[in-house]
Amino acid sequence: MKKRSILIYTSLSLALLISACKVGKNYQRPEVELPQKFGEVSFADTSSIADLEWKVFFSDTTLQGLLEKGINENYDLQIAIKRMDIARQQLKQSKLLLLPDLNLELGAQYNRPSNNSLNGLSTSSFLGTNHIENYNTNLNLSWEIDIWGKIRRQKEAVLAQYLQTAEGKKAVQTQLVSDIAQGYYNLLMLDRQLTIAHRNLNLSDSTLQLTKLLKEAGEVNQLAVEQAEAQNQATALLVPQLEQALAEQENALQLLAGSLPARIARNADRSPSMIFTNLSAGIPAAILSRRPDIRVNEMALVAANAYAGMAQGNLYPALVIGGAGGLESFKASNWFNIPNSLFGVASGAILQPVFRKRALKTQFEIAKIQREQAVLQFRQSILNAVGEVSNALSRLEKINHQEQIASRRAANLRLSVANARLLFKSDRANYLEVITVQSNALQAELDLALIQRQRDGARIELYRALGGGWK
Repeated sequence: MKKRSILIYTSLSLALLISACKVGKNYQRPEVELPQKFGEVSFADTSSIADLEWKVFFSDTTLQGLLEKGINENYDLQIAIKRMDIARQQLKQSKLLLLPDLNLELGAQYNRPSNNSLNGLSTSSFLGTNHIENYNTNLNLSWEIDIWGKIRRQKEAVLAQYLQTAEGKKAVQTQLVSDIAQGYYNLLMLDRQLTIAHRNLNLSDSTLQLTKLLKEAGEVNQLAVEQAEAQNQATALLVPQLEQALAEQENALQLLAGSLPARIARNADRSPSMIFTNLSAGIPAAILSRRPDIRVNEMALVAANAYAGMAQGNLYPALVIGGAGGLESFKASNWFNIPNSLFGVASGAILQPVFRKRALKTQFEIAKIQREQAVLQFRQSILNAVGEVSNALSRLEKINHQEQIASRRAANLRLSVANARLLFKSDRANYLEVITVQSNALQAELDLALIQRQRDGARIELYRALGGGWK
């Protein structure tokens, strides 16, 4: 008896010792190539606008309301949250993977063999009856000892998949915040352009009336009137076009916010530049932890690494310990007669795959290739992120230069329109000069509004590219 106890303890100790080892590689983040700084941004500047909450980055209260509504009701974001809830349930289940399986069984069996069969003759002579009954109540236990750590690798994979869905939810919110903000500032640009179109239409109406009066006075001919009318109609055409674009943009914003198409109440005369302007990009290395899509790819890599370890563990022997115990009787009247009906069974088995048509080896090779694929996707996402940040910074720099030129051009043409009208009234400029300068002034105002919209869009894109919007 003592020898048997020593043997059992030795076997369990050996199993626990072996199970302390895990096959496969422990995850280590692959080496990635990152620049020391974004463009001309100082390396020492470690702060980043991505650390700001979206309520701080966007100070426009109307936009804040749209963003809050979108975060609460956007369907893409709600679907991402449900994916995370599913992964959370799987994570809870994975915490019990190392525990044994325990099943309660309650069964009854009736067997009536043929009287002419060997079983029938034996039953009749041994039991004095022509049938066999058996009643069973027991607990069955099955426990695979995690010798090679493949079950723990499975737990790692499930945890990584949960974290992947959590980062995926952040990535969806980051893109949603960017899309709503881009749409809102596009709406403000259209408001400005519509105001510009109305103002120029009034100016064009005035020019047309002045041209008609000069024709009646014999100062200009009918051609001048027709040209003034054509200019007036071209300006008038802009109004319904911009109103259509405004309605479509409002509907698009409402859909992003999870609402039916409707008007968006706002002050159309407000300044569009209500965005955080201290645009610090921070250091490139921080983008690995700030960008949710990069984290999604990294968690996919962690899971792929764990699955490779699981596949490798499947190639090795599995140690399974089993046992059963309960009550058994061939008569219902003695079913619960204790202790006579008690029984117990203990077992242990080592299962070594021998011939599986190379299936396990193929699974392992595929898992390794998928891990290499995940590494490439992780590195690709980093490269794309750095490229997006660099493009946004470059775009901001060039757009700021464009805005300065466009502002001066619009101011000069506004002054030219006033001068041209005075000269036209005094017959020192012809109608073509007036029409040309008005057309140029209208286009310059529209271009300035578009460039300012592109400036704000570049700021929003930089915020998104750095990983801002999910906080």
